[in-house]
Amino acid sequence: WGTNRQVTYSKRRNGIIKKAQELTVLCDAKVSLIMFSNTGKFHEYTSPTTTTKKIFDQYQTTLDIDLWKTHYERMQENLRKLKEINNKLRREIRQRIGEDLNDLSLDELNGLEQKMAASATIIRERKYHVIKTQTETYRKKVRNLEEIYGNLILEVQTKSEDLQYGTLVDNEGEYDSAIAFANGVSNLYAFRLHPSHPNLHHGGGFEPHDLRLA
Repeated sequence: WGTNRQVTYSKRRNGIIKKAQELTVLCDAKVSLIMFSNTGKFHEYTSPTTTTKKIFDQYQTTLDIDLWKTHYERMQENLRKLKEINNKLRREIRQRIGEDLNDLSLDELNGLEQKMAASATIIRERKYHVIKTQTETYRKKVRNLEEIYGNLILEVQTKSEDLQYGTLVDNEGEYDSAIAFANGVSNLYAFRLHPSHPNLHHGGGFEPHDLRLA
C-alpha cells in the first residue's frame, strides 16, 4: 500500500508541476509550488521570473500580515537565553580565577571551593597520567637504545674475530714452513771426524768413510 501511494504521489506531483509550468508560460503568472511527501522528501517549483522569497513578500503585502514575526520573536527569545548562558559562564570563569567574588554568599563560596577542589583533583590525575605515559615512553626508548647498542657491540666483536681469523689463515703457509724448518733442524745429524784418525795428524784429506756420526 505504501508503494502504491508513493507511485501515485510521484505521478500527481509531476502533473502539478507541469500545470504550474503551463501557467507560467501561457499566463505569465508567478508561481511558487512547495511539496513534501509523506516520507518528508521536499519538492518545489518556482517560476523563472521570481523567487520564493519574493512570492512570500508579495503574499505578506497583499494580505497585510507578517509571516516572520513569530519566527523572529522565537529567534529573539533563543538569543536572549544564549546570552544569559554566556554571561553565566563568563562569571563562573572569573570566579574560578579569584575575581568577581564580592557578591557571593558563604554557601556560594563553599560551593565554589568544592568545585575548584574537584577540578584540581581531575587536573592532578590527568597530570600524573601524562607523566606516567611519558615515563613509560622514555623507558621504552632507553631499552631500544640499549638493545641497539648491544647489537652494535656484538657486531663489532664478530667482525674483529673474523679479521683475526683471516690474518691467521693468510699466514698459515709461512707458519707451516717455519715449523717444518724447526723440526728439520732438530732432526739433522751432527757429523764429526774421529779424533784418532791419522789424517788429522798428517794434514791429509779424508774420505767419506772416515766420517762418523756423533
